[in-house]
Amino acid sequence: MYDVKNHRTFLKRTKYDDLHLEDLFVGNKVTVFSRHLSLVDYGDQYTARKLGSRKERTLALVKPDTVPKIGELVDIIINAGFTITKAKMMVLSRKEAMDLHVDHQSKPFYNELLHFITSGPVVAMEILGDDAVSEWKKLLGPANSGVARADAPGSIRAMFGTDGIRNAAHGPDSFASAARELELFFPSSGGHGPANSAKFTNCTCCIIKPHAVNEGLTGKIIKAILDGGFEISALQLFNMERANVEEFYEIYKGVVAEYTEMVTELCSGPCIALEIRQLDPQKVFRDFCGPSDPEIARHLRPGTLRAIFGKNKIQNAVHCTDLPEDGLLEVQYFFKILDN
Repeated sequence: MYDVKNHRTFLKRTKYDDLHLEDLFVGNKVTVFSRHLSLVDYGDQYTARKLGSRKERTLALVKPDTVPKIGELVDIIINAGFTITKAKMMVLSRKEAMDLHVDHQSKPFYNELLHFITSGPVVAMEILGDDAVSEWKKLLGPANSGVARADAPGSIRAMFGTDGIRNAAHGPDSFASAARELELFFPSSGGHGPANSAKFTNCTCCIIKPHAVNEGLTGKIIKAILDGGFEISALQLFNMERANVEEFYEIYKGVVAEYTEMVTELCSGPCIALEIRQLDPQKVFRDFCGPSDPEIARHLRPGTLRAIFGKNKIQNAVHCTDLPEDGLLEVQYFFKILDN
């Protein structure tokens, strides 16, 4: 690989076990030795013929009434073969809601729809898959949840929706609509999009590490946190640069022997940062995560997140704030400094 900006070769032909042929398509982002790479085009026609696919991106928008079930929905999305490439919990203004539902302006339920979609946080996700627009619509089921329960009982709206407005989640109807709606939530121009939902009070930080994200454990970890009685008040997917990870982990430098490996893991792929609110002082999130070494956790605290989902001391499923006084600082790092 050749670094055009710095005019030098930075990677010669080498084996890299974490990269697979199905990852190589235009529009995808891959991480090779902690360097994030965007695939913008095929090198030649032969490669295009071999690797070209039906991959599409679409918007999966989880509505306010179903955000408490976000763990189950993420699991369904992953199990259906989609890849979540962007994710953010947001609060929509009335103007942003109007831009999203511009096609419904003449409908009698328009104002009720705007009121509902702005009544609480939503989770917007860019999901990637073969024929993603139509496959996601199929997974959602009919717009009216009552009809969905009769005609498509295994669909998302049948399982989680209430009626035609409170119907769990939204998906664009066409490839063009998907492009327009994704632009509203995740502007390609580098703009900000709707505000994140972080509250910055009574909070601590949790990061679902890249290995857990890549293994499809995101939904299960989120569900476990919510079932444990904690509130997830902000959520966002990040691809961390090494410099940012070193800054975030700075307090561990020279203190924890595994510091370098910890840094490498956190910038090895997408991670998901969460703002966890712990209003009940008896429910301490640090204890809920368990000892940093999953082997020790499995012996001493078998019900903790790291015991259940961790592999080793570096790939231990989640990072959590160690000291109560650092909780707000770590949350602010992700939801104020990085998300700007």
